Amino acid sequence: MRENTLGYMCIDYKSCPIYNINIVKLNICDKNKTRNKMRNLSMKGEAKVARTKKETIYKKPSVFKTMKKHWMLLLMLAPAIIYVLIFSYAPMTGIVLAFKNFQYAGGIYKSPWCGLNNFKALLIAGKLGQVTRNTLLYNIAFIALGVVFEMGSAILINELLNKYFKKIAQTMMFLPYFISWVVAGAIMYNVFNFERGIVNHVMTTFGVSAFDLYNTPGAWPAVLIFLKVWKGTGYGSVVYLASITSLDQEMFEAASIDGASAWQKIRYITIPSLMPTMMIMVLLAIGNIFRGDFGLFYQTVKSSALLQPVTDVIDTYVFRLLITNGDIGVSAAAGLYQSILCFITINVCNYLVKKYDPDYALY
Repeated sequence: MRENTLGYMCIDYKSCPIYNINIVKLNICDKNKTRNKMRNLSMKGEAKVARTKKETIYKKPSVFKTMKKHWMLLLMLAPAIIYVLIFSYAPMTGIVLAFKNFQYAGGIYKSPWCGLNNFKALLIAGKLGQVTRNTLLYNIAFIALGVVFEMGSAILINELLNKYFKKIAQTMMFLPYFISWVVAGAIMYNVFNFERGIVNHVMTTFGVSAFDLYNTPGAWPAVLIFLKVWKGTGYGSVVYLASITSLDQEMFEAASIDGASAWQKIRYITIPSLMPTMMIMVLLAIGNIFRGDFGLFYQTVKSSALLQPVTDVIDTYVFRLLITNGDIGVSAAAGLYQSILCFITINVCNYLVKKYDPDYALY
């Protein structure tokens, strides 16, 4: 291969008819001619890049065009949007009752304003701190034990080999969810009633003194926690069971080949894989951490004044204020106080989770 004193070469490609291969032929070119070719190629390349960039610019469609394109999906979504607007956003206008002295003649919007007097009445009553503490502690116990029992039951059901027994076990665990708190409260009263209860009847038959549950405040935190876990475990385990069934089975097969036991597969594969689901469920539960289960606390405890110090939560307190005192303004103030606490709690917890791992955050 030769080269002239200028040191420039031009490459032409020709097809060889005999060997059907490309042969490179080097021809000596003039320096100025080669430079002009290179300049022309450079200009063509820049024009091509500019044209490509111009073609790849994405223009966001307008909202109207997007709605027109997806009108069928929006039509399907319309009932849910209307439901939320009517039952979630429209009632929010009633927040003004917390700052008004409600009068039936004036209604919600024409009643006179009273500033923060309703909140002052809540503080003066002296029960706001007690019911807030009860609500918070009960919900912390509900969330912690709920996660343990729901995830644990889902893992145990998934490990069952007999499919018929698995279906029966899952159905029996799911059944309490469909029992209302009214029925559950009636059953509990007939079981633990001091005079005619089944438990006390059996105890007295064997010579053991009867136990009056409805006059023993210290036993009720354990009773309420047990009832909540008993009723919600089957329903909560469905989410975790769905997450387990969606896991890649090749991970479990590889672990089995490596000699991992069932407990090791649960510990090192199943539980870590369920962490994102668990975090989302916990965050959703924390959003209602200052909201008590009204049916649980009202239908099982009834209106026992003796049990109120350990069983009274914000929801039952607001209900009792409205029923006994008929003070709509103070009740609305207590409800607004509860909503603000829930709003602050969910935002703080979501912020902390987002700092730890953004994939686990709700938003």
